[in-house]
Amino acid sequence: MSYFDAASSAPLHPVARQALLASLDEGWADPARLYREGRRAGLLLDAAREAAAEAVGCRPDELVFTSSGTRAVHSAIAGALSGRRRVGRHLVLSAVEHSSVLHAAAALEAAGGSFTEVPVDRSGAVDPSGFGAALRADTALACLQSANHEVGTEQPVAGTAEICAAAGVPLLVDAAQSLGWGPVPDGWSLLTASAHKWGGPAGVGLLAVRKGVRFAPQGPADERESGRAAGFENIPAVVAAAASLRAVRAGAAEESVRLRALVDRIRAAVGGGLVPDVEVVGDAVRRLPHLVTFSCLYVDGETLLHELDRAEFSVSSGSSCTSSTLTPSHVLKAMGVLTEGNIRVSLPYGTTAAEVDRFLAVLPGVVAGVRERLGAPSSATPSPAPRASLVVDALGRRCPVPVIELAKVIGEVPVGGTVTVLADDEAARLDIPAWCEMREQEYVGEEPADRGSAYVVRRLL
Repeated sequence: MSYFDAASSAPLHPVARQALLASLDEGWADPARLYREGRRAGLLLDAAREAAAEAVGCRPDELVFTSSGTRAVHSAIAGALSGRRRVGRHLVLSAVEHSSVLHAAAALEAAGGSFTEVPVDRSGAVDPSGFGAALRADTALACLQSANHEVGTEQPVAGTAEICAAAGVPLLVDAAQSLGWGPVPDGWSLLTASAHKWGGPAGVGLLAVRKGVRFAPQGPADERESGRAAGFENIPAVVAAAASLRAVRAGAAEESVRLRALVDRIRAAVGGGLVPDVEVVGDAVRRLPHLVTFSCLYVDGETLLHELDRAEFSVSSGSSCTSSTLTPSHVLKAMGVLTEGNIRVSLPYGTTAAEVDRFLAVLPGVVAGVRERLGAPSSATPSPAPRASLVVDALGRRCPVPVIELAKVIGEVPVGGTVTVLADDEAARLDIPAWCEMREQEYVGEEPADRGSAYVVRRLL
């Protein structure tokens, strides 16, 4: 089985396993106590904090360990907003932030605050000047991830941090996906990360708050972790997290070159016609070295994941038809790219070229099989019939069926003719325009209908 979902959770690093087992015998006591066992535990905790702080690029007394990356994000946002409550209750974030940031923004709005989402370009990156334009006199905090978790695009952290600093607004950087590959550009005010993303154990997050940043921890006061993370520290897990972060960073330069070459092979093959009607998304250059995402037309993403699992490949998807949500990925939606049939491949340390070659050998047949079961059209365009317009009724049918039905009939109208698709699935609002761009047809727009919406497409080719 080839595990290609390191962006969700990386396999436990061997150094993490060794450190975890070794510290179980020494790190079980209360590090706040002065007796021998407590002092041993305290020394382990201090050493882990120093190692993690060195990797982050901050002082040890600026960093605390939390129970998860999500908890670190929530604590960072709540503490910064409370500490700057006299400034205002406005939050600025990119439209492609992790769901933990989006949930915190929604909670702020429900409590009477407000937030502004900064749009991204088709590669998934923000424009620093556009980000700066969203800052207001009452903006208490800005949030920008270092690299996107779904498509791998790196964000312009340094330029954005300069703009935020000039405006007097602290910047929170979610570095969960990138910290294992290298330090975050300087200029941030708060930083969060999650150990299981780089091969540490789950249940350990990092929260760094620079000296001078106004920060007021929320919730009942606690004497541990500078009052910023309540509860007894899981010292063996913390030690393993810090040890594995140091280990992966030591080999990151060499491994990133190797994995980038493997990802480039996937990007070139998939984008070069290995599988027809596929869009590779995310920035081709400014990206994480181990991650590539592509979207397949006329494919149900969940079915595709299951079929790849049967072929012994573990991948993930942000498509509108995966898991239990049946809603389009907010990242792909913000980028304006195809959301159906979305596959994210994120290679863990040690992935071999043979595994990638086998994946590329298996992928075309898997995609073709799913398309055949769904009755998807071939890439060939049928000759036009005399009808100037057609209406396709796809009401009550979920992705990717509305797009499949559109593709089946577009050749039945002459060049200049239109096809109107009636659909009530939210994904159609995103995927029909994306299909038009991929197939060089004109998306005329959306019109009201008795049920759902009417999406009008004009044939150009």
